[in-house]
Amino acid sequence: MTSFIIKAHSDRKVPSPWKEDAECPFCRIINSDLPSTRVYENDHVIAILDILPLRPGHTLVIPKAHYSRLSELPAEFAAAIGEAVTKVAHALTQALGNTALNVVCNQEYAQAVPHVHYHIIPAPSFNSPARKSTVDSRTPLTRREMHQREFESRDELDDEEGQELAKKIRAKL
Repeated sequence: MTSFIIKAHSDRKVPSPWKEDAECPFCRIINSDLPSTRVYENDHVIAILDILPLRPGHTLVIPKAHYSRLSELPAEFAAAIGEAVTKVAHALTQALGNTALNVVCNQEYAQAVPHVHYHIIPAPSFNSPARKSTVDSRTPLTRREMHQREFESRDELDDEEGQELAKKIRAKL
């Protein structure tokens, strides 16, 4: 019985309102109604620098069709996102000289924009002089303290810095 129900929906057409949302900031970026710093684009996805990055290079990979939930994303877009995440992550690690990354996709919980998107976030570099100067011998931070400090340390993306970083990433694609 279950396979019959699933089969009945396997080739169904997606209603057009699911494909674009005029109020969605990512749909507006895709349509060039809002500015962004694009680092990658193909027929199915775009990759842009986050305007409020956790760390320099924080990039978002976004399908060009509006789907709020990853669990509803058609396979065609999921495959395109997977390919783009790999390409952009590789270019980003080369551009920054840091191979450590976090790749995150939220669904509803902690999803600030209700449009599927993946975050590619360079990990902090523990070997940098700036990092060494902030390390002390006090008790390690709790997860909550660590997340709070991460949030408080975020700065809005500077357009000029974003363009320069995007140029470096594109050169590695």
